[in-house]
Amino acid sequence: MSRFFYHLIATALGTGYAPLAPGTAGSLLALFLIYYFYPPFWILFASILLLFFLGVYTSGKLENIHGADPSLVVVDEVVGMAISLLFLPRNWLLFLLAFLLFRLYDIVKPAPINSSQKLRAGWGIMIDDVLAGIYALVSIQILRILYSFVAG
Repeated sequence: MSRFFYHLIATALGTGYAPLAPGTAGSLLALFLIYYFYPPFWILFASILLLFFLGVYTSGKLENIHGADPSLVVVDEVVGMAISLLFLPRNWLLFLLAFLLFRLYDIVKPAPINSSQKLRAGWGIMIDDVLAGIYALVSIQILRILYSFVAG
């Protein structure tokens, strides 16, 4: 594979080149694509798996070129954001909440997210955002359950 392919995947179609907050740009790309196309669960899940493994590979290649955890690699944010949207109905308020929670967990990096970045060869880049996405997913589901309990 070529350097162009590595950059295309790892930068999430170039969103990693955003001059300000490239991670947020990658997250927004995932948010908008999933909202507008709203694929069935199995397609979204299969896409997450495929993009995760492509992300491990291509982000590892970009680490070799650009150094440890380069900011232009945002495929991890795309995967993490997509994970946070699993099981959600197509609702802008819930999608916005997922976005805010995912970005919060990705920035704050509560344990064990903070220690997962020590993994090598692209795994550390990808795993911390997968965990942030899982944290956001679980948080949203808990909030939905609490809301339905209080409202219902």
